[in-house]
Amino acid sequence: MNSVGARRAFDPAALSKALFLGLVAIFVLVPLLATLLGGFKSLGELRVNPFGLPAQWEWQNYADILFSARYWQLLRNSLVISTLAVALTLITASMAAFTFAHVRFFGSSMLLSYLTLGLLFPAATAVLPLFIKVRDLGLLDTYFGVALPQVAFSLAMSVLLLRRFFKDIPYELLEAALVDGCSYIKFFRYVTLPLSRPILATVGTITFVNSWNAYLLPLVMLNTDALYPWPLGIMVYQGEYSSEWHLILAFITLTILPTIILFLLAQKHIVAGLTAGAVKG
Repeated sequence: MNSVGARRAFDPAALSKALFLGLVAIFVLVPLLATLLGGFKSLGELRVNPFGLPAQWEWQNYADILFSARYWQLLRNSLVISTLAVALTLITASMAAFTFAHVRFFGSSMLLSYLTLGLLFPAATAVLPLFIKVRDLGLLDTYFGVALPQVAFSLAMSVLLLRRFFKDIPYELLEAALVDGCSYIKFFRYVTLPLSRPILATVGTITFVNSWNAYLLPLVMLNTDALYPWPLGIMVYQGEYSSEWHLILAFITLTILPTIILFLLAQKHIVAGLTAGAVKG
């Protein structure tokens, strides 16, 4: 018994896994911790002591940002744009994924392959045609002018994730519903969506984070300061010759908190959505 217990206590595989996860945690947490602590330092101390604890905690850095109207305006703009992107992505991607998963029609495989080509093209390669199209639609300097391109670039991945999950719902269940007089729309509304909450939470969280952290599209599509999201708000603390890095770090810490909280609240659904289907048969 003692030898068996010793072998279990010194399992090389478990030890290797623990070391690997520890290294990953260090690489993830150290930059976050350095950003958090940097916001509590003065600019001079930050230059000579970027990673250590503050010699004097400058709580006023965070207070100045939290009690400024500009910070809450930037946060509101980011929230509006991200919410629009999430809502439109979930609506369009879920309907498209349901069609590809359960509706059989000529050319569906070719159309799905064409849609997945969107994974090959980053948004930066399409900035000029996007700008021209958004301008022609009269959506420049609006929330929709930023949100709609974000939806377009998130559709490919969202449809793939949702379609894989929807296909795990037995086709026999759909056939039985159709025999009983249930339409495709009702099956989608009352059966598919309630069973798909984990993957919907996954897609929604990924889309929200991508939209929340987006910099290039808002920079191109928005000209009015009052509509800027938080990534563009960093420019407030950047001068022509110097930058207030201690305030920038405090600002970044406060603005990434919503996404961290969202991940913590949705992590259970995210793991379930990425690793399992709704029904196993």
